[in-house]
Amino acid sequence: MPTRPPAATITGPQVYLRPPRRADAPAFLAAARASRVLHGRWTRAPETAVRFMAYVERFAPRGGFGTHAGFLVFRRSDDALVGVFNFSEIVRGAFCSAYLGYFGFAPHAGRGLMTEGMALALDVAYRRFGLHRVEVNIQPTNARSLALAQRVGFTREGYSRRYVKIAGRWRDHVRFAMLAEDWRTLRRAHLGRRPRGA
Repeated sequence: MPTRPPAATITGPQVYLRPPRRADAPAFLAAARASRVLHGRWTRAPETAVRFMAYVERFAPRGGFGTHAGFLVFRRSDDALVGVFNFSEIVRGAFCSAYLGYFGFAPHAGRGLMTEGMALALDVAYRRFGLHRVEVNIQPTNARSLALAQRVGFTREGYSRRYVKIAGRWRDHVRFAMLAEDWRTLRRAHLGRRPRGA
């Protein structure tokens, strides 16, 4: 039977999301280290206590929504840490958009949990943050991340050469975006009813 997620979460059928906390450090660092092969050259999750605390400071909200917001994804059945969704460079006003970054943790890849987690995160972006556009940029060899973005309904918009420096090298990325009006059409297929906490 699924556990009852902690307060201040966004809850779906299989997973729940909540902001990162300092107390998450042991579980997060263990998951990051166990996922080095899965993450390959595509991403670098914080692997030290100092880097994790810096991540929490940057992405955990402090009374209102700033320019960054992060969510950890947990499996409801056992509270296992499944992955991460990070909104960065949240801009208000006429632009009203953000970038979304994400990664899953081994051994939960390929089980559909990140798909549900992304749908919950997008629901927060459009319904709670009031964003108009969310953009994701993915390295062209990262087949799992490309498949996730396409499965949820992002539209490919272009190709950005030498876009982000990762692991000491400038990497090309494929650019995808989703608009609030896209999500209004897609959310029922992914979420059905309104998620609890959203």
